[in-house]
Amino acid sequence: MRLFIFGTGFSSKAFVEAARDRFEWIGGTTRSHDKAAHLSELGIEPFVFDGETPTSAIRDALASATHVLISIAPTEKGDPVLNAFLADLAKASPQWIAYLSTVGVYGNHDGDWVSEETECHPTSLRSRQRLAAESQWLQFAHDTASRLIILRLSGIYGKGRNAFVNLERGTAKRVIKPGQVFNRIHVTDIAGILRASLDTKACGIYNGSDDEPAAPQDVVTYAAELMGVTPPPEIPFEKADMSPMARSFYGEVKRIDNTKVKRDMNYTFAYPTYRVALEALWRDGYK
Repeated sequence: MRLFIFGTGFSSKAFVEAARDRFEWIGGTTRSHDKAAHLSELGIEPFVFDGETPTSAIRDALASATHVLISIAPTEKGDPVLNAFLADLAKASPQWIAYLSTVGVYGNHDGDWVSEETECHPTSLRSRQRLAAESQWLQFAHDTASRLIILRLSGIYGKGRNAFVNLERGTAKRVIKPGQVFNRIHVTDIAGILRASLDTKACGIYNGSDDEPAAPQDVVTYAAELMGVTPPPEIPFEKADMSPMARSFYGEVKRIDNTKVKRDMNYTFAYPTYRVALEALWRDGYK
């Protein structure tokens, strides 16, 4: 099997680490020549893709790819991969295509549980663009009879990207907004779900999310307890100094149901709650 990745970042690299033994060859894109050497060090043949311009090298690689993972954000023009390589993908007819999306497509549901059947009404521009890109991929899968998995992800964290790192850097905040909860997913579980899907016939839309929606300040508090440090002061949401993007996340409250991914892929989460994950990161190394 041969894997081609569009957007070889945090989540994609975790999948490579988890499933390297399943593929005889792995290639992946990066936006700059400077980062290409790093991919080579990871055993990934690098390809530069600026998000718009198709290249003959990528077209040749896609021609023999049996599996394709897409982890590139859409733009106002739609999905960059389909815009540049639709015909190539249709001709190659890979046996597995996975698209990493976001639970942001659901929008606000006032704290209710949402499943893959829940109506989407995204509020932010980036989530509306994600939903539009999902539609492009679903149409592609329909037109080409391709097996497509869309994995809608909650907030991603893992080694090097977590509350311990934020506390150490002094960037952690405990912003208090009554009733606010978020789901999360450890990057190891993203990789685990994708690997599990290789051995199933699962296709369609899935929520990639942990078991426990939790208030964001609880995560910071628990991490501080494990570190033995004083947590940052609580700040009312109305007075918090936050970027527009960060503030927009607090405008949506929902609880993510992950029943379908457990059932269809027979998947057991390695880190079903933030507490289990933080304890492991503190024990095994969080950087």
